[in-house]
Amino acid sequence: MIETRGLSKSFGAHKVLDGVHLGVARGESLVVIGGSGTGKSVLLRTILGLESADAGEVLLDGEAASPAVRARFMRDFGMLFQNAALFDSLPVWRNVAFRLLRVMPARQARARAVERLARVGLGPEVADRMPADLSGGMRKRVGLARAIAADPSVIFFDEPTTGLDPQRAAAINLLIRGIVTEAGATAITITHDMTSVRTIADRVALLDQGRVRWQGSVAQMDEAFDPMLRAFVRGEPLDWGPLAGQGRQG
Repeated sequence: MIETRGLSKSFGAHKVLDGVHLGVARGESLVVIGGSGTGKSVLLRTILGLESADAGEVLLDGEAASPAVRARFMRDFGMLFQNAALFDSLPVWRNVAFRLLRVMPARQARARAVERLARVGLGPEVADRMPADLSGGMRKRVGLARAIAADPSVIFFDEPTTGLDPQRAAAINLLIRGIVTEAGATAITITHDMTSVRTIADRVALLDQGRVRWQGSVAQMDEAFDPMLRAFVRGEPLDWGPLAGQGRQG
């Protein structure tokens, strides 16, 4: 359903994506992992056309992502941005129902928004609050409610559990997994949370220095011998040469 072929993107002299080949089948949940600055968010933004690729191509449903193809793709698409990206001038329910208000009466859109808020653990009293009145974790959950408001067939999640307590994070992970399983949605998730990976992923891809270093199932991930993958999965510290171990002195 989504494919990148040789996707490359640089900012000045810094190459962020360096020939990324990656594909996501319809109804599959792909989780992209990797250290900070390895190009994960840029990959999502380039697929969406928010960044223009320097080389390579994006295919959506087997077609090159021309403006017309991408516009058609976006009609059935939802996204949770890393910082939630709420509209500060709109109350919560209008944020959640932003797309719905174009196709249904306000009363019906509000009811759908309240129902989606309940799915992410927020009560109806939150609907009329402004984003500035919410905690970071609550803003993230409102962003997730907006992402799923129109029951999209494709959803991107950029760090969906960042800023949430462990119980809320576990609930969000299960919700994402349920959306993929029950609705047959196609999902790409970026996360550093290995608990999220194990709950959400059908397949995992490790980005390193702008390239796909490894990809496979969660079971294959646990058995893989790639040293960088094993260190990431286990949360082992990076080896920074002469700097390594300085914190252990004294």
